[in-house]
Amino acid sequence: MNTVLTDEQAEAVRAWLAEREDQILADIGDYVRIESPSDDVDALAKCLDWLENWLDERLGQPEGRQLHERQGAGDISIRRYAGAGEPLLLLAHYDTVWPLGTIEEIPFHRAGDTLTGPGVFDMKAGLVQAVWALRALDALGLPKPAFALLLNGDEETGSKASSGVIREEAELARAALCFEASADGAIKTSRKGVGLFTVTVTGEEGHAGLDPTAGSSAVHELAHQIVACRALQDLDAGTSVNIGVVRGGTRPNVTAGSAVAELDIRVASVAEQDRISAGLAALSPVDPLAKIEVTGGWNRPVFERTEGVAELFGLARECAAALGLDLREIAVGGASDGNFVLAAGTPVLDGIGAVGAGAHARSEHATVSGMIERAALAAGVLAALAR
Repeated sequence: MNTVLTDEQAEAVRAWLAEREDQILADIGDYVRIESPSDDVDALAKCLDWLENWLDERLGQPEGRQLHERQGAGDISIRRYAGAGEPLLLLAHYDTVWPLGTIEEIPFHRAGDTLTGPGVFDMKAGLVQAVWALRALDALGLPKPAFALLLNGDEETGSKASSGVIREEAELARAALCFEASADGAIKTSRKGVGLFTVTVTGEEGHAGLDPTAGSSAVHELAHQIVACRALQDLDAGTSVNIGVVRGGTRPNVTAGSAVAELDIRVASVAEQDRISAGLAALSPVDPLAKIEVTGGWNRPVFERTEGVAELFGLARECAAALGLDLREIAVGGASDGNFVLAAGTPVLDGIGAVGAGAHARSEHATVSGMIERAALAAGVLAALAR
């Protein structure tokens, strides 16, 4: 049975963290200043090296460590620590969407309760909160679970190089905490599955002026297919279909021989995922001279609110109540590495990271008060799971 910290213990954790606010902010400032764009492997390596040294200082040497090297993406680090009970999996990604040099344009800065800087909200503050939550438990002699801390370097580009390792680690854990940013303070108990597909049309080129009936326009055909793809959307069922990129043809006076559309599809259930897959497979040309090919696939599985997820959220609500907080839950359209964890059959508490807003936007920010509050909440959840 999970034992939630008493109100007095929870308040002691929050007070301990609040007294160390300057140290916590110094850590997040140092981390944000180490830029880590997903597409710069040298910058990612530098950031991971900094993280390893920082974690050694803050949490001590791990009981075990594995480094999964990746070509063209950030490496995956897994650090294992001893504690009570079967191990948990703690997830964080260290890559960001921001290109190298952004720190010069948007430097790390505190203005009152607000912290700004590239990646501060998504999701560097989350990892710092997790580490200080663990430090608080140690300092106050409170229960701490055994855990594996997984640092991923390609989450923002779909975790293509890391999804297999994440699933393997999830299978070894009894539960997972994903320190992605919250949604206005709410825990994310449902996330959509993401499909990235490309529709390629091949036609026959011809001279558009000399004989407009010759050839087969791939652009015209693609227009029909775009309408057909868009018709698959069902917002009531939680399914969105976005045709984000379209390109085709060579010159205005040439009947287009090829055209391409790139789709981003989000689904809220496995049933909808299956329906979309069948719908894309059934696409057929209106012009018999044209050919259609659909490539791509489901980048992330659906994260549905399972009984295990609901149980973890219920536990988090109890821990929040001990701090005088009313914790909310929400379903979101974005995906995370938590999707892979749940697909492996392991319940996950997602969005337990920073409080703020503006992910992937220049308005990105986190709050100082939110860092202290969420670190205290994470400490409570970790202590409750130490069994």
